[in-house]
Amino acid sequence: MEAYIVEWLNLLGRWVHMITGIAWIGASFYFVWLDNHLHAPKDPADTEKGIGGEIWSLHGGGFYHAQKYKVAPAQLPEVLHWFKWEAYTTWMTGMFMLALIYWYSAEIYLIDPGVADISKSFAVLMGAATLAVGWWVYDYLCKSPLGKDDKKLGAAIFVFITIMAFILTHLFSGR
Repeated sequence: MEAYIVEWLNLLGRWVHMITGIAWIGASFYFVWLDNHLHAPKDPADTEKGIGGEIWSLHGGGFYHAQKYKVAPAQLPEVLHWFKWEAYTTWMTGMFMLALIYWYSAEIYLIDPGVADISKSFAVLMGAATLAVGWWVYDYLCKSPLGKDDKKLGAAIFVFITIMAFILTHLFSGR
């Protein structure tokens, strides 16, 4: 029965992850398109309010007037829609699947005794530590003097990823 539940959770996690990922990417594409099609405001009063661009659009029989402020307006509206849940849900379902597929079933997907004879708890601990260390190194490199030079930063991150890939292929399975 446990395998049956895990498979259903796996399926549910993948579907929610895919759907929210598509929503996140779609929202990102929409805002890239929106930024690339804004026009300077025609009304001088809008410019004085800090509006840097605007666009009129039509969708599904409805007319929309979107305005982009250069910086946050002096007063925010009571109801403000944030396009954050698409990204958060994608991240949360991704972490859920990581835990369910690779950590819960580590003996199937994460551990290969032919590569390294490690316990399930050690494999899970090393997987989580790899995420934490990877985030810390990335953050450190971005905040270091290398962060001011995109090419040097990119090279340093590439070297770090290469070293980690080499180390992890000698610890985990090829999956």
